[in-house]
Amino acid sequence: MNTFRTTGLLRDRNFPLLLSGQIVSAAGDQAQGMALPLVVLALTGSTTRAGLVLGLGTLSFLVFGLAAGALADRFDRRALMVWCDAARAVLTAGVAVALWRDALGMPQLYATAVLSGMLTTLFQAANSAALPGVVGPHRLAAALGWSQTASGAIGLLGAPLAGVLYAAGRVVPFAANALSFAASALALRLLRADLRPPAAPASRRLTGEIREGLRWLWGQPVIRFLTLVGAADKIRYGAGYLLIVTLARQAGATPPWIGVIFGGAAAGTMAGALVSRHAVRRFPLGRIAVVMLWSEALMFPLYALAPGPLTLALVAAAESVVAPVYTVAMTTHQLSVTPDALRGRASAAVSTLTTGALSAGTLAGGFLLSALGTHPLVWACSAWLAALALLTTVNPAVRGAPRRRGEPRERPAGRRRDSGDRAVR
Repeated sequence: MNTFRTTGLLRDRNFPLLLSGQIVSAAGDQAQGMALPLVVLALTGSTTRAGLVLGLGTLSFLVFGLAAGALADRFDRRALMVWCDAARAVLTAGVAVALWRDALGMPQLYATAVLSGMLTTLFQAANSAALPGVVGPHRLAAALGWSQTASGAIGLLGAPLAGVLYAAGRVVPFAANALSFAASALALRLLRADLRPPAAPASRRLTGEIREGLRWLWGQPVIRFLTLVGAADKIRYGAGYLLIVTLARQAGATPPWIGVIFGGAAAGTMAGALVSRHAVRRFPLGRIAVVMLWSEALMFPLYALAPGPLTLALVAAAESVVAPVYTVAMTTHQLSVTPDALRGRASAAVSTLTTGALSAGTLAGGFLLSALGTHPLVWACSAWLAALALLTTVNPAVRGAPRRRGEPRERPAGRRRDSGDRAVR
């Protein structure tokens, strides 16, 4: 923790406000994410409709993602995030009220899923583009490390919390999520940072701006290659989720033990996030990418060899350690080299591609399990990861990717920050 304190992030009013809003909102999302399919099943008894409601959010991201990135490069990013959270609070509160009055119907749930998906997509694009303006370029890796740590904590503690809230009443998770969005909006409203993008001509078309962002992204060989590799890895990740659940059930795991397995993955994520800033400062992006992919390729076969749920949890924890380090390194590199005027579009394009790949992997997971069986699918995923690791290892652009520059050495406590560290303008 001292690593993060020395950057002054927690003493700077803006980043704690941004992070606390994200934590509260993400915890509320996890509670609602567990409750939503249960509510749909209670209303209709249809697993197809439950899956459709969950899938509509992802579909909204895929359809709206590139446009959301362009909008994040047009308008004040802080204002966009505030309005997105306020609108999501209203939508979620509407579901809670309808449940309380026994008036909830599927049309409302479908509309809420689509609109919430679009608002979440816009929020994420604005948030990614705004982060360098909140923390400054020198503290970007530390800020991303904190975000990864928070994500791991929510993954570890969010599932038990979601269960407690749903046990208290099916309205409670939705009401809690509505309050979390309102709290996030309030925290963002209190930010004292100028998060407006550079002014752009008002007459430009959105499609032209999207093409401009895609052209810039395609012209960056390191980001282009690692984004494509990341998307290919997400296909494996999407299929792997259902695969690990199936392996756990075959090993006799009860639902609480399955939660422990994924809790192990969250614990590994937290551990990796805590060392991410040191690793990003010490090692170049290319080396981190190679280590992550080879570690995944070598560890994934252990899922097939694990004799029980506890061993599966340990494998999940070990496999998850390097991924947050790579995420911090890659995102830091991408945000650092992307011009401020293009950050929303570049981030949205990367997220749209990787989210689409994750969806494709999730959809393919069930088919592949039926066609191959669990253990052959483990070996197929391992071979896929090994191929990605080999391609990354021999790629000259990735091998030449430099260590992130501009990171200042640790400052003695009490030393005044220079103007390059200021996030308040």
